[in-house]
Amino acid sequence: MIHTQNLTKKYGRFHAVQNFNLTVRQGTVFGLVGENGAGKTTTLSMLATLTSPTSGTAYINGYEVTRQAKGVRQSLGYMPDAFGVYDDITVEEYLEFYADCYKVDRNVARRRASDYLEWVNLQEKRHTYVNALSRGMQQRLEIARCLMHDPSVLILDEPSSGLDPRSRLEFRTVMHRLRALGKTVLISSHILSELGEFVDEIGIMRGGELAAVASVSVMMTHSTAYRQLRVCGRALRTTWEEALRQYPQVIDVTYIPQGVDVVYAGTLDQQVEFVRGLVEAGIGVYQVAERPTNIEELFLRLTERAVDASGQ
Repeated sequence: MIHTQNLTKKYGRFHAVQNFNLTVRQGTVFGLVGENGAGKTTTLSMLATLTSPTSGTAYINGYEVTRQAKGVRQSLGYMPDAFGVYDDITVEEYLEFYADCYKVDRNVARRRASDYLEWVNLQEKRHTYVNALSRGMQQRLEIARCLMHDPSVLILDEPSSGLDPRSRLEFRTVMHRLRALGKTVLISSHILSELGEFVDEIGIMRGGELAAVASVSVMMTHSTAYRQLRVCGRALRTTWEEALRQYPQVIDVTYIPQGVDVVYAGTLDQQVEFVRGLVEAGIGVYQVAERPTNIEELFLRLTERAVDASGQ
């Protein structure tokens, strides 16, 4: 449904996006994560036909974004990171106006407006002026607007930015419902943990490039198969290094003043032997604690090697 090949955007000598390669299968909800300035918005803007690529190709629902922009726009519901709303127009009129832009039959548009307002929990606001809605309500209205012409693909750029905690919960409910519709969705955020509950796959952008991609189900498997241990003890750094090399279950190490933080992939019985071995190696272990597994931290740690290996 979404496919890119070496998609690149340059501004002078600056590469906003470079050699971006991504495939999002039909019915998949894909989360694109990266810090501000990583190139997420530029990438989504190119896919939405609002920005022309410098080189490379991209396809939405089989339509190429530069040569077949009309087909892309008919197939796509796009929610930008910053959007404006019209004054003196009601919520219901707002949805019907956008449906009319896509030449949706008026009777069909009215039914869809009613259905989607209920779907995003705004049915009681149908006669309210759009500019009187809270930001969270406007965000949910924008998702309903994206669906009015029944697109097969949705692109949502930072849709939860600026929302209060309650609005974030309401937004997650909407996203779960969106998944149930079977749409192909590409959603961006700079906070990985926000996406973990409802996306199928996650990609991380750095410096305009897609640095790593992982399945959320795989990440959740890792989050239960891997433990994050803090081992506090007294020893020279060389003693720690020599001792830790003996245990292949230790897949990542961070040295801290009190000792080490490790990502440990062994069983509980192996963990007992691991701690005993550290003591026998001359390390004065005085505390071992398991830290809560953070999916964002784990994702970054497990993909760091792939990023380093590619020279990014």
